[in-house]
Amino acid sequence: MERTLRERALSLLTRREHARAELARKLAPHAESSEELERLLDELAARKLLSDSRYAEMRVTVRAGRYGDQRLRQELAAVGVDEDTIATALESTDDELSRARSVWLKKFGTPAADAAARAKQMRFLAQRGFSMEIIRRVLRGLDDE
Repeated sequence: MERTLRERALSLLTRREHARAELARKLAPHAESSEELERLLDELAARKLLSDSRYAEMRVTVRAGRYGDQRLRQELAAVGVDEDTIATALESTDDELSRARSVWLKKFGTPAADAAARAKQMRFLAQRGFSMEIIRRVLRGLDDE
């Protein structure tokens, strides 16, 4: 039995939050027309079953403990969340510096012994999406303590 577009959408939304563009991409192969898809997405948003801001807040809450603002911003933009919604979601997180310190402590725990180890720590934090300013402050702050 073929499921309707609405059933597919609700099935996806019961598993987890989705960004509007992400849900549209998943449903597009099953829609008869783009107008039908847009009507369904508008209806889901009106019924508060689909919300980019709720998706962004959830995604940031789940991943902020491990990643920096740059990485979170890139991930949200990749699924079609607009910049204003991303900025609002990032404001609700803990201070990026404290998150970077926490990630650094969990991975390394002790200051770098030499320049090569320091570069390794910097690369690790950069790959996690922390800005160079935050990385420098984390590594410099550890030297000051």
